[in-house]
Order: sequence, then structure tokens, then C-alpha cells
Amino acid sequence: MTDSHTIDAGNAAIPALGFGTARMTGDECRRAVAAALEAGYRHLDTAQMYDNEDAVGDALAASDVPREDVFVVTKVDTDNLARDTVLESTRASLERLGVETIDLLLIHAPRDHTPLEETLDAMNELQEVGQVDHIGVSNFSVDQLERARELSATPIVANQVKYHPYHRQDELLSYCVDNDVCLTAYSPLAEGAVVGDDRLAEIGERYGKSASQVALRWLVQQPAVAAIPKASGRDHLEANAEIFDFELSSEEMRTVFELTDPRLAARIASKLGFD
Repeated sequence: MTDSHTIDAGNAAIPALGFGTARMTGDECRRAVAAALEAGYRHLDTAQMYDNEDAVGDALAASDVPREDVFVVTKVDTDNLARDTVLESTRASLERLGVETIDLLLIHAPRDHTPLEETLDAMNELQEVGQVDHIGVSNFSVDQLERARELSATPIVANQVKYHPYHRQDELLSYCVDNDVCLTAYSPLAEGAVVGDDRLAEIGERYGKSASQVALRWLVQQPAVAAIPKASGRDHLEANAEIFDFELSSEEMRTVFELTDPRLAARIASKLGFD
């Protein structure tokens, strides 16, 4: 795996392949993150809601990989979006992660109970004092993302959303490409559903790759897209990382787009340069 494949968004360089840790805690999470770092992952994704920031931090501290080489992402819980709780909870995240600075801090999801401007002002304050490098959002629509970009004093560099071959994000992706925002795809393997897809497997046979590797390659080959697959087993996480030694043709990229709505596939494929 190469660690030089990055998404340039705002003034952030985000590794295109990250390691997701949702629904992993304790020793399982520590072991998985340690194995991911050994396999070459340099982008770790966690969240206050996952209850595993301490495990991620333990694995990072025990690793031989220098801290400055790892892009650490966490998310503010939706219960912590008021100004004071943004500040307090993020500082608690820093302590659990064992780091001085969080590379990217996201709002986990939009909520109406706290003004977005208040949340973003607090996140900007954390940037001013050097405790957070970059900020972004998660599960935001195009309109919500645009609003966040208008309100923030610093660039919104990422929007983390569900995106995989059976769940397209055409409108949002077009917006991200046009506005220098990284679309980070969670659940990129559709909770394992891509494994049995004969169409993806057929493409993979040409390269000696699996259907899962084709799905991940399809994502990271798109402009502005990063992917954060989750895997607890070493074999799977290592296989997920082996996607930078082949490249899908424009025709193959279009074929994957057509797995959902073929009528709209041509439009987004053309927008992304896969004519």
C-alpha cells in the first residue's frame, strides 16, 4: 500500500484509504488498529460515539509509525454540539487518543437542537489554539454542507457519508468536487454485500483482485473520494489496503456506476472524467 495517495481538500491532505473503527472496542479495536498501521494505513477514523478513542490511542502510541505520519479523525457526538461541550468533549477526546492535535474533527451528524454556527465557532476556536488542524462534517446533505461552509471561518474539508456501489451520492459528490471538499465514504463495502457481486468479481478477475477490492478501487479512483473500510481480521484489512497497484478503466468505472441506476450513471461518470 502506498501512503502517498491523498485527497487535497482545502489545506488538508487526507489519505484516500482510511481504517474505520465503528462498532469495535477494547482489545479487538486495539489489535485491529495495530494491524492496520502495520499494513500501511495512515488514516484512522473514530468518534466519541464509538467509545473506542482510548483503544485507538493505545494502538497509535504502541506503534512504530510516527504520530505525524498518521491522519487521525474523530467526531463530536451529537449530544455535545453546544459551544462548551464541543470544547470539553474534544479536549477529552485528545486525552483519550493521547495526541496533542486532532487532524480532522467532524460534526457526527446535523442536529437542530444547537445552532450550527455555535458548533462551528467552537470548532474554529479549537483550531485557533492548535488542538484541531482541520474541521468537517458527517451525514450532511448538500444544503447542510453549503450552510456549514458559509458559517465556518475555516474550510470544511470533508463530509463523511455512506457511499458504496449500491448507494450513490451523485449530487453530493458533484458538489464536493466543485468546492474542494473530500467525500469520505463509510460502509464502502455495503456491509459486506459487495463480496457476492458477480459483476464486481468479473472485473476483479482481470487484475487478480476480489469484488471488495474492485469496490474500494472504484471509490478511491473518483476525484475527491476517500474510503474508510472496517475490518477486524488481519487478512481482510490487508486485502482492503491492496488497491493501489491496479487501475480500473473508464468503462469499468462506468460499469460499477451502473449497478444502481444506469440511467443516471452516464451523467456522474462524465462529471468525474470517466467518459
